[in-house]
Amino acid sequence: MSTQAVTEPAGLRASDAERERHAELLGEHAAQGRLSVDELTERLERAYSARTRAELAELLDDLPQMPAPARATKTAIAKRRELRDHVASFVLVNLLLIAIWALTGADYFWPIWPLLGWGIGVVSHASEALGGHRLIGMGCHGRRSGARAA
Repeated sequence: MSTQAVTEPAGLRASDAERERHAELLGEHAAQGRLSVDELTERLERAYSARTRAELAELLDDLPQMPAPARATKTAIAKRRELRDHVASFVLVNLLLIAIWALTGADYFWPIWPLLGWGIGVVSHASEALGGHRLIGMGCHGRRSGARAA
């Protein structure tokens, strides 16, 4: 399957980056057993000598489209950073509360309540930041976590 849109002119020139990307895709197909060594060699030669995008597209026409590699987006990185900060503040504050409890006589373990209450928020935040699903309550727009905007 070709990776190029049908609406592009057939004679559009290919860049070095596009030739490299096609060579990588051919290597991945060979690694999965779709191309023999001879076929890979022949197609790589054609890929590096291709002048147009149409010539590159022909190299992949008889092969299934490869899934796009998973890449961390800026928002995912920001969510993980926020989660790290949230967990750090949770741990530090609760250690301070436990120290206060221990220094004041260690009677009833009252820090359990902030640990549990805030811990629920940390778990919910972690599930959203790492898995993309809220465990508790509504999203910020009043929809259930699985609901999508139409």
